[in-house]
Amino acid sequence: MTLARELSLGCIADDYTGASDLANTLTRAGLRTVQTIGVPASDLTLPEVDAVVVSLKSRSIEAGLAVTRSRAAETWLRGRGAAHVLFKICSTFDSTDAGNIGPVMDALRADSGDSVVLVTPAFPETGRTVYQGNLFVGAVPLNESPLKDHPLNPMRDSNLVRVLARQSRTKVGLVDLATLARGADAVRAKLADLAAKGIGAAIIDAVFDRDLETIGQVALDHRLSVGASGIGLGLARGLIASGRVKPAAANATPEMAVGGPAACLAGSCSQATLQQIAGAEKRMPVLHLDPERIVTTKDEAQRALSWAKGRLGEGPILIASSATPEHVAALQSRHGRDAVGHAIEQAMADLAEGLVGAGVRRLVIAGGETSGAVVDRLRIPGFLVGAEIAAGVPVLRAVGAASGEMLLALKSGNFGGPEFFSDALALMR
Repeated sequence: MTLARELSLGCIADDYTGASDLANTLTRAGLRTVQTIGVPASDLTLPEVDAVVVSLKSRSIEAGLAVTRSRAAETWLRGRGAAHVLFKICSTFDSTDAGNIGPVMDALRADSGDSVVLVTPAFPETGRTVYQGNLFVGAVPLNESPLKDHPLNPMRDSNLVRVLARQSRTKVGLVDLATLARGADAVRAKLADLAAKGIGAAIIDAVFDRDLETIGQVALDHRLSVGASGIGLGLARGLIASGRVKPAAANATPEMAVGGPAACLAGSCSQATLQQIAGAEKRMPVLHLDPERIVTTKDEAQRALSWAKGRLGEGPILIASSATPEHVAALQSRHGRDAVGHAIEQAMADLAEGLVGAGVRRLVIAGGETSGAVVDRLRIPGFLVGAEIAAGVPVLRAVGAASGEMLLALKSGNFGGPEFFSDALALMR
């Protein structure tokens, strides 16, 4: 990939929907942003940009492999001039005691040479705040919210200092809200004190949008930060405020119509996605896959594809493998968590490949793991970021796709309103 100038900001996202969320946030803040799928090939040409978000599918894989892939992405970004790299994680801090946030953070911090790194998943705009090191979803701690029931990385502890300490080799400290409220210099002094005590990572509170600006300002003193899209917003505003980046108008992907059939695939089991599927049933044909048959047979995806082909000429369709957390837990107990997850992801990827083969060029995908499997199967190397469908979810125009012009929306399970699928399709012309 050839860039006309050095990057102002490099980002490594641990899943594809989170990468889209971050790319959307940076674009809205005024940074010219491209999202790539994996570390870009050397011959992929992209337009002049301020930031590149390298999307990895590394959140739930073996920790050593996640570290290797993340370090490769960092090497590529540093080679393109990125003085600061953000390791973008989920706003629910999805990670088991074995990782992968801690191990990747440790490796990137060692490579960067930073003595201490700021860490926060806070993004008040989306209801994620951190107070006294505890992550809140709206008004309740994470471990009391519906988001605690992630099928791969359930979160049972809202105290991020404890969570990160269990998976990192470094000591973990806290920069509390009282310190943050005193401004950037107070935060810098606190970080210096923590570093002097051998603490290599600091969870930092953030309750208000203005907190992100202070965090971004301080983070830019360092070569690495870790967090969700909220810290990305703070970094973008800090780059613009310092004059290092001249703000662009909110990026609107060129309005070249793609047209043709449209389809939606839902693999997330979040309450938000289940409600969105129910809303879609009032507007388009919806097929619910049998998760048991997906795991135990090979014909469920083919059955769904045959169903879809008979309806694509009449308007958008939706195919869902989503189920309630209780149903998913029962399925996992019978067949194993990894086997269930892999089978569903591959079935949805099979469907996406078949739908594109049938002429679909507009795809809406719900679920982080589902989005990763689909984009990998379609071999799309990158995206231009377009109009915002919902907070954290932009329209993406494929760059370098073998199938030609395509529009996609990649939605984390918990994102979007009740009519998300219809809202997405309305912007994907």
